[in-house]
Amino acid sequence: MDIIQATGRKRETYQVQLEYSLLWECAMGIAAVTNTPLLHTLEKPSEHWKQLKASLSKELLEHLAFVEKHNTWKALLQLLHQQAFTSLPDFLAYIERLAPEELKSICLPYLGKEHQNSRKQAASGDRKAAQRLQELANGNPFFPAYIDFICTTDPAELKRHLAEVMSGWYEAVIEPEAEQLLAVLTRDSEAKRSMQQRMTPEELVEWATGGVTYSPEPSVHRVLLIPQIVYRPWNIEADIEGTKVFHYPVASDSIHPADKYMPDASLVLKHKALGDEIRLRIVKLLSEEDRSLQDLTDRLNIGKSTIHHHLKLLRAARLVDIRDAKYRVKTKAIDTLAQELADYLRQDE
Repeated sequence: MDIIQATGRKRETYQVQLEYSLLWECAMGIAAVTNTPLLHTLEKPSEHWKQLKASLSKELLEHLAFVEKHNTWKALLQLLHQQAFTSLPDFLAYIERLAPEELKSICLPYLGKEHQNSRKQAASGDRKAAQRLQELANGNPFFPAYIDFICTTDPAELKRHLAEVMSGWYEAVIEPEAEQLLAVLTRDSEAKRSMQQRMTPEELVEWATGGVTYSPEPSVHRVLLIPQIVYRPWNIEADIEGTKVFHYPVASDSIHPADKYMPDASLVLKHKALGDEIRLRIVKLLSEEDRSLQDLTDRLNIGKSTIHHHLKLLRAARLVDIRDAKYRVKTKAIDTLAQELADYLRQDE
């Protein structure tokens, strides 16, 4: 059907903001080390985490165990979003000043603007409101238990725990490498800002995150990109009112600026994923149309488990994703691959 354009409105999008600090890196480190099932997938080897834990004080290890049990890393991230903190003492003083209900309200996850009243009621002790939040968050693996914990815990004890685990990790892990860590975060943030003028917001988000496609939503007016080192190669996604947050992994050249021969991990991953005949066939089929796992199995006449394995590698490389039980090729990721390779080859010529 032909459409006559009788509107002057442009297609809605979002604004991208970049933010970084050692406090974000500190909270992300606490989140990473307490996510035991995921530790073996992080860039740093398991032996690194084992040795690190062995070097920590008994008190800090107890707090980290408490984080793992109750997911209080989420509370730290929620609190860090409240303002631009200039230092750890600044952040700790802010926590200490918070009234009990305000503390709990901030720590509770954001589940949508229409549920903000329930969030406040739950923070004030309304059990029915807390149950409503738990029901709304039922699809999240830890939110229901986390909501119950925040609503029922002693605010003074929560403050003490958050202050001590943040201080302990900062002193033991961040402070000894503060200069190097800050340099990496600064380089990466500046690199993303330099690209901000050359890309649309959606393209910048996809490039910075290594392939996450985030389309505009009616209630989201801002995307906050926060570089992190410790959780590489993962992106950590979160929501606050009006904002989608991505804690994205810094690029390899931000970590090794003096090594012009060091390719970015995402570039290597993409080329490895495409370096296989079956996976190239899959990408070709998906470039024609979105297809289900069964469709691909029938077309390629290969076992379903084998096709699923290849799709997993293509998805890990952010070249393919899935929607409504159908796989689809990420056209922008394919289109920009040649440019990414060219940029690497011309690096520091």
